[in-house]
Amino acid sequence: MSTSSPNGRNSTGADHRGHEGRARPHLIYLAIGFPPAAKSCAYRMRETANQFRRIGWDVTVVTIAAASWERDSGLDYTLLEQVDPEIKVLELPLAREDLETDIRKFSEERALRPAKWLTNLRKREKKIFPEPVFGSWRGTLERAVLDIHRQHPADLLLASCVPYVNLAAAWKLWETYGVPYAVDFRDGWSIDVVNGGTAFPEDSEAGVWERRILDHCQSLWVVNDPIAEHYRERYPHVADRVHVVRNGYDKDSVPAIQPRRPDPEAGLTFGYLGTVNYTTQQLSVVLNAWREARKQDPLLRNARFEIRGHIGAGANREANGLTELIREAAVDGVSFGGPVRKAEVAETYAGWDALVLILIGGRYVTSGKVYEYMATGLPIVSVHEVDHDASRVLDGHPLWTGACGLDELRLVDSFRSAARMVVEATETERAAVRAHADPFTRESLMRRAVEQLAEHALAAPRDLPVNGAVVHPSAASVTMDETERAGGVHA
Repeated sequence: MSTSSPNGRNSTGADHRGHEGRARPHLIYLAIGFPPAAKSCAYRMRETANQFRRIGWDVTVVTIAAASWERDSGLDYTLLEQVDPEIKVLELPLAREDLETDIRKFSEERALRPAKWLTNLRKREKKIFPEPVFGSWRGTLERAVLDIHRQHPADLLLASCVPYVNLAAAWKLWETYGVPYAVDFRDGWSIDVVNGGTAFPEDSEAGVWERRILDHCQSLWVVNDPIAEHYRERYPHVADRVHVVRNGYDKDSVPAIQPRRPDPEAGLTFGYLGTVNYTTQQLSVVLNAWREARKQDPLLRNARFEIRGHIGAGANREANGLTELIREAAVDGVSFGGPVRKAEVAETYAGWDALVLILIGGRYVTSGKVYEYMATGLPIVSVHEVDHDASRVLDGHPLWTGACGLDELRLVDSFRSAARMVVEATETERAAVRAHADPFTRESLMRRAVEQLAEHALAAPRDLPVNGAVVHPSAASVTMDETERAGGVHA
């Protein structure tokens, strides 16, 4: 493992004291997906860590090595430019074994029976912790937080999920040393956010883990009200500790200049920016509606539709059915331009006339991009369920075509309506759009959340009442078998 500050310099054993000689409080932040990982969660994690530094905390981020992200979602080193240089980052030698593409490293079982190998891998992972893909990381994460605390005692641990195996490390540190912890579930563990409903019952192994963690956590963050309602109803005794901390947007991600002058003769440009994680069926509906709208409306006859972002992970990156659909639609002015570096996001939006918001899931999903889309001041075409949290965020947006699910005919009308908005929108309407987005800057949202959590963590007793009884950390904790701890860890 390696420890560094975000600018690449090695950490030093500096004195952890402020200018007045008082010891600074210390946060251990389990943030797998922290910059430079090209993940949507990286923005939230970066702002969270920066806000703790702003109020004078020492911050140690625990994530995985950059090399692991290279074979997963990719890297964006421009994300590091706004990370506070005093934040220490511990990179653990963890990687997803199933994303390994070097066949020289394959076992005989994986080479000859890949499906059986993957099934057995998932079983081994879930045996260590009830989470496929990441369960085998438990031992390494537990040892890491214990080692950090011994070297620089922590006042609070914040676990950002996914992966949910981070919770095991939070529990280990609380159980061993009584360090209070908070959880940023973002989307929630026991919710099937895409399909709706419950992901697992309360008496399952994952359910037992979730209750245990929430019983003792200082605070639980989630990204929207429907998820908060789920947890308040499922665990009434922790309802007052559940807080909605929305994702928001970064001011530097939206153009500071006025929108470009639309030119239907040269061709309007519609754009999508975000992770391409929706189904081929959903994309097919979008492309069919786009094709028909171009045929029907003179404003769209020469229009272009640019799709930017990450498609797939690992060996399947940009090599799947979604990529094929986009390639086949080139004749209709559709193109794929690949990922956009953080430093180029505002410039990308500045080159578009309207936006297409394609989202999976329903009422439990918000997406971080909806806030960013609003702040551009551009018309928005929505391609998601009507009962979607993004609909609640966009309600009142003067340049939004509304949500119509996957109704292809209504989506044709949405594209045509957006084209009219492009050419007819007044600066007053565009200003109203930007004003609608103003309360959702990530900096202001995370500032309030971090200040509240930090104040509570330093003031609250370390033992929280659970159904009326105070439960204390044990003096001696159960230690995982060393062979299990090492399971599935690859540099």
